Amino acid sequence: MQIRQTTVSVVHCQPVDEDHPLRAEEIARAAGDRIEWVIELVEAGVIAPTAPEAPRAQWAFHGEALRGALEARRLQRDFDVGVDAAALIIELQREVRRLRGLLGRV
Repeated sequence: MQIRQTTVSVVHCQPVDEDHPLRAEEIARAAGDRIEWVIELVEAGVIAPTAPEAPRAQWAFHGEALRGALEARRLQRDFDVGVDAAALIIELQREVRRLRGLLGRV
């Protein structure tokens, strides 16, 4: 059996925080999809831009939105669900984590 090794070189790294938000294009690229998909995620409530009232071309997102988008992409890939079903699953997962946190504090 032959073992293959893969080498990855990081040539550019950018922090994602309040001072360095992501644009919709960057979230789409990170998830391997289109900007229209990011808009669907926003409309389904999976992610939210930092200023929802801003025009779509000016939307910016914090790191949590990237995590949400990648989770939605994983659910779509692994379970072949649409954006609305992924949004529901993510919402239920968040609620379970919140309730577990409350139980842990009792």
